[in-house]
Amino acid sequence: MDTHALSADMVLGIPLFDEAHQALAEQINVLLEGPDTDFADNLAALVECLEDDFRVEEKLMDAIDYPATRSHREQHARVLATLHGLAPGDIVAGRKVAALILPWFQVHLATADTALAIALQMAGRAQGAAADAVPAARLSSRRRVAPHLT
Repeated sequence: MDTHALSADMVLGIPLFDEAHQALAEQINVLLEGPDTDFADNLAALVECLEDDFRVEEKLMDAIDYPATRSHREQHARVLATLHGLAPGDIVAGRKVAALILPWFQVHLATADTALAIALQMAGRAQGAAADAVPAARLSSRRRVAPHLT
């Protein structure tokens, strides 16, 4: 498994998710490959990006009364708790954690997010509205992709 990119087979076909997930993969790469001098800013941008994505997913889960909301939220909370628990300035530990996020994320996407996407599609059909009609989450203006990564 390539730990530096979101693979094509991980695309869910729902623009709301696919755009946010691709942006998260890019932000992880910025953190892993960016200069040490930008590490704190890039880490903050990744955390903000994750928080935004998770917030949107959790609102969607609430909107359809999704039965697996609790376990899905717990997965989100564990990742954020790990990132928030990093010691300021510990770039080595920060990069180790960041290197583990994309593989975790790919598993999360293949399981929890895929199940949510199916539930959203079913709920959209049941309510006469497409699940992907919800506007995509906008990423923070702090998100920066390093020029060599684009």
